Amino acid sequence: MSFEDLEPRPAKQKLLSPANLEPLSIKELKEYIADMEGEIARVRAAILEKRDLRGDAEALFKS
Repeated sequence: MSFEDLEPRPAKQKLLSPANLEPLSIKELKEYIADMEGEIARVRAAILEKRDLRGDAEALFKS
């Protein structure tokens, strides 16, 4: 654990801002969707990992 972990977190920030879709072609829009779906999958995997760690910690303290 580092000292940075102990510092208060800044106010919630928006990670993504809406992209300007107007100049994009249909092909570019489909590529954008694929990129975003990849990012969604990555975030879901992070959530599962955090849930597993939390479950492990809860099991440790119940013992």
